[in-house]
Amino acid sequence: MKLRFRLYRRSQSGRYYLQDNLTGKQESLGTTDLDEASKLCHARNEAMRQPELNVQLARAYLAAGNPEGLDRTWQFAMDELIRLKTGSTKQRYQRAYQGKAFDSLRRVPILQTQADDFLRVLRKDAVSVNDYLRRLHNFALDTGWLSRAILPRKQWPPIMYRERRGVTLEEHQKLLAQETKPEFKAFLELLWHLGGAQTDVAQLTAEDIDWEHRLVVYMRRKTGTVSRLQFGEGLAKLLQTLPSEGPLLPRLATLDQKRRGEMFLCRCRRANIAGITLHSYRYAWAERARIAGYPERFAQEALGHHSPAVHRAYAKGVQVTVPPLETYENRANPVFLEDAGRAAANNSPQPINT
Repeated sequence: MKLRFRLYRRSQSGRYYLQDNLTGKQESLGTTDLDEASKLCHARNEAMRQPELNVQLARAYLAAGNPEGLDRTWQFAMDELIRLKTGSTKQRYQRAYQGKAFDSLRRVPILQTQADDFLRVLRKDAVSVNDYLRRLHNFALDTGWLSRAILPRKQWPPIMYRERRGVTLEEHQKLLAQETKPEFKAFLELLWHLGGAQTDVAQLTAEDIDWEHRLVVYMRRKTGTVSRLQFGEGLAKLLQTLPSEGPLLPRLATLDQKRRGEMFLCRCRRANIAGITLHSYRYAWAERARIAGYPERFAQEALGHHSPAVHRAYAKGVQVTVPPLETYENRANPVFLEDAGRAAANNSPQPINT
């Protein structure tokens, strides 16, 4: 039987190299010692000559150290990953891993997974499949159930997300003009003023309104962070028309997010509006805040974001014209600037009378 690898030495560095006689690929053994290099070459050839024996030996070692690891499948990893999530995030993970794209992977033992098993799933060519398979793979690596990556990072297909945008003022006014149900109309107006996620806004209660300090304060269900937003006259007038105790939107609060989304899309089709969802109101709020020059740290607190990167992602599509510094200086302290101008005039050189 012809050997798969052969050993050779480079005269300049004195290091020993392996060459794959099948592919022609060469790699350094990182040693100048002939005896050590020969052992490494022999081990590599033996590994190719008896692959099945190597698998059995590996299984024997693993069984001694971690017997449960041999039978742990990807379905087990999916269940454990879902168990760590809560709320709407948990529901999204459940829907994702129940998809048919993952059927071929469910019963595959994690320790026996080959790259072909992942590539078979990725052939579905869906953004969500690519995204959630990455999360599952990284979860298995972080827990130590995988000793190495199944697919190197550069071999994963790039995730191409669909372009998203915010609701424009014209679209918002058009939706309000055609809306006949007062509760859903109030729901859209709350989304426009608060920029909250649809479930958070739909489940707002009168107790979330601090009239003394004119604040809307609620806990985000997705992240557990606090969203805190001070409201003006426009939102105050709307809140005064809503219930003074209990849920602000009693009927919508009982519906799930999928049903509310369907209701909104139905209204968009009726108004001949395309390319937006209820979540687009969140993008719209961030875009409006950036255009108005609203400080980013305040926008983060209002939207309940964990990091500046998230807020920048929401407002990345906005074209902003930066005003001149002089405008901000004049707005900041006009009295000081007026006094400075008068002092400069008094110190100017006076004409000499002859």
